[in-house]
Amino acid sequence: MKAVAIKAFGGPDGLSVVDVPAPEPGEGEVLVAVEAIGVGGVDAVILSGSLGDLGFREGLVPGSEVAGTVVAVGHNTDRSWIGRRVWAFTGLGGGYAEQATAAVEDVVPLPPGLSAAASVTLGSSGVVAHFGLQHARFSPGESVLVRGAAGSIGILAVHLAAHGGAPAVAVTTSSAERGELLRKVGATHVLDRSGAGDDTAPPAYDVIVDIVSGPDLPSFVGKLRPNGRLVAVGAVGGPPPAELAAALMANFRKSVTFATFSADTVASAERRTVRTAQFAEAADGRLPLVIHEQLPLDDAVLAHRKMKNGEVFGRIVLLP
Repeated sequence: MKAVAIKAFGGPDGLSVVDVPAPEPGEGEVLVAVEAIGVGGVDAVILSGSLGDLGFREGLVPGSEVAGTVVAVGHNTDRSWIGRRVWAFTGLGGGYAEQATAAVEDVVPLPPGLSAAASVTLGSSGVVAHFGLQHARFSPGESVLVRGAAGSIGILAVHLAAHGGAPAVAVTTSSAERGELLRKVGATHVLDRSGAGDDTAPPAYDVIVDIVSGPDLPSFVGKLRPNGRLVAVGAVGGPPPAELAAALMANFRKSVTFATFSADTVASAERRTVRTAQFAEAADGRLPLVIHEQLPLDDAVLAHRKMKNGEVFGRIVLLP
């Protein structure tokens, strides 16, 4: 079958279209004939090679979320899955392919009216946005800043914060045009990437949801209110610098908190419950789903170039 593999770590040109054997589902797994693949920030981080110490090797087929139809199941696995349209989490690899396997506990049936492409803009991002805000102990009446809000996680975090009772939801983004699009999903203030650019924005926030991380992260610690919480849910800008510790200590008297969040720490049953509810909300238009572009699987290099160049608002979807 056709797949896209990492032939060399570093950048988009390290991806290559390859022919590989079709995977076979093991016990407790299903095999999905893939119709849509979500291109996520974690894929770009893995491709960069910065996570090499976690065991990623050249030849890896990246991609963590797909949608399509179950065509086979493994030994001792409920055969009623066969023929069902599903969203599936494939782990930290295996998704950029015409077929992919996933554990049953990481598979969610798609409701009528929700396309495969729409589901892969939401399946992982919605859970991260939901539980990321929960990890930050966000409550109604608190102000929120979403740093790096133009991707699918950021768009959903803005929406959820606004609908969760935040009186102010600020965003950092790269252009006024993107800012106006984010206002449509609930943003009240639009800032530039440094966190400036709107004199009416709050000077500090109760909660910061950070998708970027990277070298500028320490400067955002100072934008927390007393008892404020900054939660890093992504690292598309790379790891934070050593200066982060100094920034935290400089704000010692404000009792601020820095935390990381990964959906891996949420029980699979809880993730499944939230995904099921969010898919239903998306199917009837209650959640914003922004697909930047749909590209053939063969154009995975182009997809990652667009991400690296900061051209993407929402999510790119690959189509086998």
